[in-house]
Amino acid sequence: MTADSELVDRIASSTGLSPAEAVRVIEDVVAFHAEPVEEYVRRRHAHLKTYGVRNPEIFARIAEELDGRVVAAPPLTERQLRRIVYG
Repeated sequence: MTADSELVDRIASSTGLSPAEAVRVIEDVVAFHAEPVEEYVRRRHAHLKTYGVRNPEIFARIAEELDGRVVAAPPLTERQLRRIVYG
């Protein structure tokens, strides 16, 4: 991914980061939000389990987090896309 030069300039000027550092931050943020739902759920479940949280609370928390989180859509086949459009 090549970061948009206007975005790089804006991030660099507003944060005091160098352009190279701004690119790295932008790429990290995009990668974080591009994480597929399944990977996010597994990662969060494992993280919360580490701290002794029980499954009912974990699943409720993850559902709430997903509601407000930008996540990558799962890969969809042409058939799945057609079903979305045509029902």
